[in-house]
Parts: sequence; structure tokens; C-alpha cells
Amino acid sequence: MKYFIYLTLAVLFWSGNFVFGRMVSSDIEAIQLSFFRWFIVFLILLPYLMYRHKHIINIFKKEYLILLFFGTVGIAAFNTFLYIGLQTTTATNALLINSSIPIMIIVLSAIILKTSITKLQSLGIFLSTLGVVFLILKGSFDNIITLEFTSGDLWILLSSLNWALYTVLLKYKPKELNAFDFLSVTVFIGIIILAIAYFYSGYSLEFSFIKNEKVLYSLIYIVIFPSILSFYFWNTAIVEIGASKAGQFTHLMPIFGAILAYLFLNERLEIYHIYGIILIASGIYLSIFLKKV
Repeated sequence: MKYFIYLTLAVLFWSGNFVFGRMVSSDIEAIQLSFFRWFIVFLILLPYLMYRHKHIINIFKKEYLILLFFGTVGIAAFNTFLYIGLQTTTATNALLINSSIPIMIIVLSAIILKTSITKLQSLGIFLSTLGVVFLILKGSFDNIITLEFTSGDLWILLSSLNWALYTVLLKYKPKELNAFDFLSVTVFIGIIILAIAYFYSGYSLEFSFIKNEKVLYSLIYIVIFPSILSFYFWNTAIVEIGASKAGQFTHLMPIFGAILAYLFLNERLEIYHIYGIILIASGIYLSIFLKKV
């Protein structure tokens, strides 16, 4: 049960990442937001990284390829692609595309890990996905004809594929690294890659954007909750319960997103949210808790 709570909290905080990322998309460039997000996280983790550096270096020498992969895909690429996409697409489209992650995880798990899926799990996945689509289409499937897709949608799709692959391959995370060891080393790798892209793009290391309170407070939230806490919870839980089951929790994002949008963006909660929540909750229950049937 502890790990299910971890996954729920991780997804809740990541839902806020969508809301705040979209909120400041016109105030700060995507590469800036991604770089400073992880640069500040790196500074926070630096004392721990220095304390554990001998152990981490020893493991890195043996497992450098997979750790380079996790740092590149999970830290540098995923969030940068997401922020780029949020600058040119709507939150509705982003959530719709993001809802494909559980399916991507199941397909990649079947290909890479040779996992199988039961009929009840298939039904659960279908119900959860239906609930997500129902939420995004605001309770009327007629609204699907009004959806418009932009180049930003391709970036969201790419970020979703990145995260699905990252989640599946967490099975190969070096067991000698605990959750904070793993987070620290992947953030270190990720910030090096982001720094190269950041400075190559012509930016300098200046913090003038923090004069904008909306950006400053959003960045504080993004650093603490979606970055440190969510990654710790997700990485810990995935190892214990597996990628396919954990991936179903990303279907909670439209629910949390609707609630956070109500709280921070003054958007209304409608009756279709309730129906969507019921479908998603039923799907998660079938695909996780009755998986052996």
C-alpha cells in the first residue's frame, strides 16, 4: 500500500508540473525552465552527492551506460520536451497525449521485458483510458471534432515516449544505488546535458527571470515537488511493483489536473469530472488489484 501512495503523490505533483509549466510558458523559455529546474535540484542534492560520491562513482564505473541513459532520457529530455510542447499546444491536448503513457509502458514492457497481461488488466486499462478521454472531451465525445493539433503535440508525444521507456527500463536500475543515490547521479548527468544545450542556445547564467513572482513561485514548486519528491516516489515504487501496474497511475493526472486548475486557474469542476473519476478509479482497481484473475 505504501508504494501505491508513493505513485499517487508522484502523479499528483506531476499534474501540478503541467499546470504551472503551462502557466509560465509565456514568461520563460522551455530550455530555461528545464535548466534552472534541474540546476537548483542539483544544488540541493550536491551535499548528499559529495557525501556519497565514492560509492556512486564506483557503481557508475560499472553501470555507466544505463545511468547515462536514465540521466539523458529521464532528466534532460523528458521535461524539456514537455515544456517545449506546452508552449505551442493546449493543456487539453497535452493531457490527452500524456494519457497514452500506460499503453506505451505495456507495449514496451511486452517487447523489452516479455511481460504478459490478463483480460481483467486489459479491461482496466480500457476503462481508465476511456475515463481520461471522457474527462478531456468534457463529457461529450462530439468535442473530439474540435480538437486541433500543433507541432507542440509531437513534442508532448515524444516526451511521453521518453517517460514510458524510462519507466520500463527502471527494472535495470543498479540495485547498489538507493533512491537518493540514483536521483543524485541522474540529476548530475542530466544537468550536464542540459547545460550544454542551454549555453549552446546562447543563454547565460543569469537569474533575472525570478523578478517575475509567477515564475519564481512556480519554479519553487517544480523544484521541490515534481522534481525531488515525485522522482524519489516513482523510482522507489517502480522497482517494487513493476512498470505496467505503476503506469496506470498516470491516468490520475487529468483528475488531479482538473482539481489543481480549479484551485490555481479558477477553472470549474463539472459533473463529467465525477464520471471520469469513476471510470479511472474502476480501471486502476481492475488492472492492479485484480490482476491475477
